[in-house]
Amino acid sequence: MKTPTLLFNVVDDNTLWNKLKDGDEKSFSMLFERYYADLVRYGNSLSPFEEKVQDCIQDVFTDIWIYRNSLQSSVVVKAYLLSSVRKRIARLHERDHIFRKTASTDSIAFLLEFSVDHQLLDEADDDAKEKIIHLNNLLNELPARQKEALYLRYHQGLSVEQIAEMLDVNYQSASNLLHRGLMTLRRDWKGSFCLFLLLSASGF
Repeated sequence: MKTPTLLFNVVDDNTLWNKLKDGDEKSFSMLFERYYADLVRYGNSLSPFEEKVQDCIQDVFTDIWIYRNSLQSSVVVKAYLLSSVRKRIARLHERDHIFRKTASTDSIAFLLEFSVDHQLLDEADDDAKEKIIHLNNLLNELPARQKEALYLRYHQGLSVEQIAEMLDVNYQSASNLLHRGLMTLRRDWKGSFCLFLLLSASGF
């Protein structure tokens, strides 16, 4: 018999999503537990108000449960949740007059800073450490939209189409954000692109 932990890791998102739609509270709770930490981390990258971010996430899940009968059956759950949190925070900004009123989510600034994983530095020689720190600095100097696109693509594993939807831009614009960010890194930092992927995935 599978333990709850094993079951949590084995059951795929679509199965949980469709069981949730049918009113299964356990599936709802499992999705909440699976993605809550990611959603908090992403939400905090868009707003400095941690308690309000947590409220936004709670509101997203509340709406999902209340309106579960009208949810689409075929969704990429992670992308849906990230997008929903982003839109909720955008509405929060509008309501609190932090930014000018807008119907778009492009007024939100990506606040998250890339940081170097200590284990990565500990295992590197002096020359590699210098390069890693330089790469980290380059990442943080990128425009906010490029940083967010790279974060969503390489840390959260979203497709270009999903990133475009989240950022409220067309496919080409999302592709351009990714391309410009990567080109800046490749132009200014002569090193392995694989190291960038490692850094971006472990540095949050």
